[in-house]
Amino acid sequence: MKKELSFALNYALNKGFQIHPDAFKILDEITDVKQLEKIIKEIVKEKTRQKKFQINQNDLETYLGIKDDPSLLNEIKILSDPTSKVTSGEGVKGYNALFSSRFNKLKRIVSDRPESKMIKAISVVKTTKLENDVYVCGLLTTRNAERNITKLVLEDPSGSFEGIIFDEELQKTAGTLLIDQFVMARVASAKNSGLMIKDLILPDIPDQKINKSESEVYAVFLSDLHIGSKYFMEDELIEFVTWISSPDPVARKVRFVLIGGDIVDGVGIYPNQNKELVCQTIEEQLQKAEDLLDKIPKNVKIIIMPGNHDPGRRALPQPAIPQKYNSGLWERENIEMVGNPALISLNGVKVLMFHGQSIDDIVKTTPGLSYDRPTDVMKNLLRARHLSPVYGSSTPIAPEVEDLLVIEDIPDIFHVGHVHKAQLDMYKGILLVNSGSWQKQTPFQASVGMVPNPGLAIIVNLKTFQVFHENYSSNSNNVLQS
Repeated sequence: MKKELSFALNYALNKGFQIHPDAFKILDEITDVKQLEKIIKEIVKEKTRQKKFQINQNDLETYLGIKDDPSLLNEIKILSDPTSKVTSGEGVKGYNALFSSRFNKLKRIVSDRPESKMIKAISVVKTTKLENDVYVCGLLTTRNAERNITKLVLEDPSGSFEGIIFDEELQKTAGTLLIDQFVMARVASAKNSGLMIKDLILPDIPDQKINKSESEVYAVFLSDLHIGSKYFMEDELIEFVTWISSPDPVARKVRFVLIGGDIVDGVGIYPNQNKELVCQTIEEQLQKAEDLLDKIPKNVKIIIMPGNHDPGRRALPQPAIPQKYNSGLWERENIEMVGNPALISLNGVKVLMFHGQSIDDIVKTTPGLSYDRPTDVMKNLLRARHLSPVYGSSTPIAPEVEDLLVIEDIPDIFHVGHVHKAQLDMYKGILLVNSGSWQKQTPFQASVGMVPNPGLAIIVNLKTFQVFHENYSSNSNNVLQS
């Protein structure tokens, strides 16, 4: 018997364990001393907890990934996916339908609030002398700050009105509102016969008890791989994929990998992009992605959504990456191709996936927000109950008959990418994950002073919601923000 194996077995025997003869052969084939010691210690720890004091062949096969562990569930349900729902309208009629859908969905959301019983149509408020305060709701079309007052213009299907805010604290709230977002306002008659806004109420997310997986499994959150770019961190991603296949106690419980968009760098996304590509076609890039993901164990479900660099429609909502560019990804049993945004259930845990294009518009128009803290922007989206409220800015929005960007179902985890900044936070019981990137700083990012923190794999225990992260970047100072 090898000296190393003898040492490992003595450790188990001293802890009161028996070793079944069938387990010896498997242990004898392990050449890495540190790995051998780690395996024995982890199995002893787990079986002591179970009050079972024999190590057998089944324990080792399960631990090493030779045999799947039946106790680790990997049930996935697609609760919402725009791919089959995209039915764009045309021109003005299409956008009228889109904003009517937005208004009606969000009005239903606020209908649970007691104030909703006092909501009046804007046309009624404008033509009636108000004896008492009333409530109106609408989409914000204009926001102006002049001297010591703020003016807001709200619009509902019956018309629009301009309300004035005098209260300083309420003006600060008004300053965070996004153009085209839904808001409920408490309105009273002003002395000059105009209308005064005395309170602003957002749809927002109520405090909630989160759903948790009964089985202790892990989900890994990634995004913005940018495969095909010469700045893609291929070696680091391969190291991560190798880890998933290892006997590491966390790795062997990983059952889900979620990729939140920009899996490839794309072609023709920005001027002279071809000079920064190692794969010059979409097909090459997606084939490389398929080859890399194929190394992930087949008992791990992989969910892939598109971003603004991926092929297909650029406007939101985005259908899944078209099958014509790479049928292999679609045909693999452990891969789910979904659109952007999508709501996924992982063992009952609801995950809202959104690539995050609208962050660009919100950072530009909202004081105090920045690309360095993307989870602050994510909180604004949850308060607005909409993933891309601002229309007509840099994020293209299609004239869908139904607004598929309204956050109707409340998630347990909100997963976003796009800005290449990995960060964690919580909001009213919801775990916020911005999963960063796997692309080193590009010349464009350097020119605008953007410093990404790439190469971080964010891992969530779906039973306890404990979060781990592994840094695969060579930069030891690369940290996950929280």
